[in-house]
Amino acid sequence: MVQKTVKAIKKEIPNLVVITDVALDPFSFYGHDGIVEDGKILNDETVAVLVKMALSHAEAGADFVAPSDMMDGRIGAIRKALDAEGYINVGILAYSAKYASGYYGPFRDALDSAPKFGDKKTYQMDLANAREAIKEVALDIAEGADIVMVKPALAYLDVICQIKNYTNLPVAAYNVSGEYAMVKAAAQNGWIDEKKVILETLTSMKRAGADLILTYFAKEVALMLQ
Repeated sequence: MVQKTVKAIKKEIPNLVVITDVALDPFSFYGHDGIVEDGKILNDETVAVLVKMALSHAEAGADFVAPSDMMDGRIGAIRKALDAEGYINVGILAYSAKYASGYYGPFRDALDSAPKFGDKKTYQMDLANAREAIKEVALDIAEGADIVMVKPALAYLDVICQIKNYTNLPVAAYNVSGEYAMVKAAAQNGWIDEKKVILETLTSMKRAGADLILTYFAKEVALMLQ
């Protein structure tokens, strides 16, 4: 489905930058980002499959692949494979500091991709640990990432700021489904001025140091700013 969609978009709007998610959770019964065996997530076996997925996205026309799984070593493996197959101009947007957050709920409900057992804390980051974010970013940069990202954004503005001060690479922030849903729900109840809060929220991410913001508000904000 992803590859067909990328081809269709590129055919109609060839100059549009297309970034694709590289992870197994939408395609897995277990809802985990990695291959599961005996209740454990297999890191290296997962990376081998992620490499194949990234190559197929590049072949379909993706400009960036965005591994969102948090498996160790996947950025280097994907970069090596892309270069070997001639996709030297396909970039990697790395989900470098992705926390095991409660803010992903609405997305997981929509996709029916919540973990069927346990949680994702063995491979996503501890929400109380800011120092680990720099370590993860440093590893991804060393392995060939072109953009590093923090996810979620709103509760991790301090992490965005630290990473911005650490690297000259572009820093992205992911304004996730729970952050979006809270604003929408409050606006529907008449508790907030929706447009003001949307712009204030996204501005806080920009102020913290985000060069790019991935957000469900994108279309609304584009219309607001015209």
